[in-house]
Amino acid sequence: MPFGVRIRVSGRHACFSRPEMKTERVSYDVITPSAARGILEAIHWKPAIRWTIDRIHVLKPIRFQSIRRNEVGGKIPVSNVRAAMKAGAVHDLRLVVNDARQQRAATILVDVDYVIEAHFDLTDRAGPDDTPAKHHEMFSRRAANGQCFHQPCFGNREFPADFQLWTDPIPAHVLPGDQANKDLGWMLLDIHHTPTRGGGHVCDDGCVPHFFPARLKDGVLTVPRLDAAEVRS
Repeated sequence: MPFGVRIRVSGRHACFSRPEMKTERVSYDVITPSAARGILEAIHWKPAIRWTIDRIHVLKPIRFQSIRRNEVGGKIPVSNVRAAMKAGAVHDLRLVVNDARQQRAATILVDVDYVIEAHFDLTDRAGPDDTPAKHHEMFSRRAANGQCFHQPCFGNREFPADFQLWTDPIPAHVLPGDQANKDLGWMLLDIHHTPTRGGGHVCDDGCVPHFFPARLKDGVLTVPRLDAAEVRS
């Protein structure tokens, strides 16, 4: 039986980049399910469980801001990493940041506040001691105490996410009328690392992105299952 949790997350800035925008970063209107899952996994994750996002409650108005950011335009080649692993030496694993730095524009979200409703299921890697009640208690304790494996973020590391376990009723949103019920277009649902049957777009590293038609209804984004009919890859 899946165990459900609620967690409230907020922050000053967020950027959930649209993949169709190649050079400049442009954020989705709200947090994506994959980013929400990443926040939960930062608090508690084990190979024995798999998180699924059910609903996202948007509490504050959707506001954008344009900024300019310094980004690194390259990365260390994989071949260099493999060579260093074989040689047992890391002296060639370096990247001159000043030479690779690029200034790019970004359209980000400002003053975000969400309540994430999610549940987890046990995977085939669960052991005899991995019970749903055990992992539910572990997550609840860690979230209540502000514990995490690494600082959760809203799309980028420089946009940290504050979180708290939420057991009270969902707060009323303050979205204006045109945002409370809004068609958000196709949104990234998740990225699956096993090729799907029947084709689908496959990234260079073998992952398969899945998208769904997102819509806010009274400030709530309902997330479909990965195998739902409306999900496309």
